[in-house]
Amino acid sequence: DFSGDESSRALRKFNAALQALERAKPKLTVMLVSQAVPEFTTSLVFSERRESGKGPKIMVTSPAALKWFASLAPGDSDATFTLHLPASAESKIKLHNVIGLLRGSDPALKDTYILVTAHYDHLGMKPNGAGDRVYNGANDDGSGTVSVIELASALATSQPRPKRSIVFMTFFGEEEGDFGSRYYARHPVFPIDKTIANVNLEQVGRTDSTQGPKISEGFFTGYEYSNLPLVFRKAGVLTGLKVLSDKSTGGAFFDRSDNAALAAIGVPAHTFVVAFEFPDYHAVSDEWQKINYDNMAKVDRMLALGLIMLADSPQAPKWNQANPKTEPYVTAWKEHHEKASASNSKR
Repeated sequence: DFSGDESSRALRKFNAALQALERAKPKLTVMLVSQAVPEFTTSLVFSERRESGKGPKIMVTSPAALKWFASLAPGDSDATFTLHLPASAESKIKLHNVIGLLRGSDPALKDTYILVTAHYDHLGMKPNGAGDRVYNGANDDGSGTVSVIELASALATSQPRPKRSIVFMTFFGEEEGDFGSRYYARHPVFPIDKTIANVNLEQVGRTDSTQGPKISEGFFTGYEYSNLPLVFRKAGVLTGLKVLSDKSTGGAFFDRSDNAALAAIGVPAHTFVVAFEFPDYHAVSDEWQKINYDNMAKVDRMLALGLIMLADSPQAPKWNQANPKTEPYVTAWKEHHEKASASNSKR
């Protein structure tokens, strides 16, 4: 029971408990989620259940079922229960990452790439119930997808053209486990050793955070992991938007979006967020009318300037090797660049 915990602390508590259970190799894990748990935390629990592949897991939220489980004595191995679940059929479908390329103008730098990304999927529809059943996902992550498109449009018409190439990409399947970004990491369109950065956009439209209003400010996950956020911090100073660290979340969100798949293969990759937690997270009420469009325009202006600064810089972002949390990313970066160097030397 996570009742009373803040979402990030509850998530860490859940992770530790789940890992301990998985070490015992159970045939089935039943997770009891109190009705007092915030919806945001419940959604994160669903995500953890989905992403962990170690044995089947069932989440129980029904008050009657919770009461029955609470009546069991510890170690009561004779207890049984019956589940009635609707039958479902699985079929393969083909999904796509959508990519646009703005070719750089510099003869030496145009073959290096900056990825600007967001995910275009959401949760679909509620299977049953009265009233609105459509999960629109206006903020999560319609706002990020729209921003990628607007940034592409703005930078494509800017003069002079950025020196490095900028890739504008929207991923499929983030809500189901970062499927699109993980696929791209395995099947990159542009060479990984030539990909200098990934700026991923999540939830950049809502300012009514559960932690208080987030007007003219935003956060980079893993702020201290590389020097990439510092470029956008400078852009924020010039455009009137504060670019802040995610220390308040304890770094819990760095690996909770598509940037994680790119970071895992060594690309300095971060997600920019305005509101980590907002009232309609993963709810049908995440509607377009609740977007703060003036603030979102300010965010996009900051991002556009930051991307130009990054693309025109002769220096590529680097992982902060002094931070022990970056060790796997630094190792992956070195491996890709060593392989590329070895391959080039054979030619």
